[in-house]
Amino acid sequence: PDGSIQWKSFSFSRLFALGSIVCSVFAVSFGPFIAMGQLPQVLAQLFPFKRGLCHAYWAPNFWALYNVVDKVLSIIDVKLQLLDPAKLSKASMTGGLVQEFQHSVLPSVSPFTTLVCTLLSIMPAILHLWLRPRGPRGFLQCLILCALGSFMFGWHVHEKAILIAILPLSLFAVQNRNDAGTYLILVTAGHLSLFPLLFTGPEMPLKICLMLLFTVYSFSALHALFRKEGSLLNLPESIYLSGLVPLQVICEMIYPLTPWQQRFPFVPLLLISVYCSLGVTYSWSKLYISFLREPQTDRKMKAQ
Repeated sequence: PDGSIQWKSFSFSRLFALGSIVCSVFAVSFGPFIAMGQLPQVLAQLFPFKRGLCHAYWAPNFWALYNVVDKVLSIIDVKLQLLDPAKLSKASMTGGLVQEFQHSVLPSVSPFTTLVCTLLSIMPAILHLWLRPRGPRGFLQCLILCALGSFMFGWHVHEKAILIAILPLSLFAVQNRNDAGTYLILVTAGHLSLFPLLFTGPEMPLKICLMLLFTVYSFSALHALFRKEGSLLNLPESIYLSGLVPLQVICEMIYPLTPWQQRFPFVPLLLISVYCSLGVTYSWSKLYISFLREPQTDRKMKAQ
């Protein structure tokens, strides 16, 4: 089966049974909060619309690039005397606080805008899968793209959410050379973007060692697996990943020793977020193009 809908097999009894399971899980999960009148507090935690577009440390997604472009444009406009510095909020996006903020030059983003952007980012994949089903592989590809779409354009996304896309993509990394290359970019940039969450001194050697062990093993294992098919990464991709090393050295070792640390403490977080967002955005785009261009039928998956 290619995953297409077989209307002849539709059953109201199975639909009712599935609906009953969903409703019972919902009742067990939310029932106590509804009974105690605490449902609004639960919904406020599930949908943090009052906490701002980005987390205190920006997740490496589209909005990190959007924020830094707005910041650069505001600096340029102040230099050109197109903006009044007195009217700009100080460190509105880079103060390390969880709060709502307004962009200075670019249009400010509302929760509804992020919802529309998220739906627009995942609908092509969903429609493509609906019209041209390709079995389990196509479904998992669509699942990864939906996870990345939510990560890229969601409201107040936490940086750990990148793992939702990295984990299923690892299943494809051992099947296809192109997917293996994309996986290496996404997993390296995604994992390094989590480094600021472990910010104490004793944690630094631990996170670096674990990162090196995993990265070296992933590169060596996948290179050995696809050795006969050529290189997993092209030159620009290799240069990008190599740039993560000096980025980490500057942010973790050099910048804290400079006098700028006291005045601009958010700069290392900004650099890591923006640089990693380039890799995540590139991986998302590459996966999307691969998904849309892949042939409709996969004989190997059907045979299995």
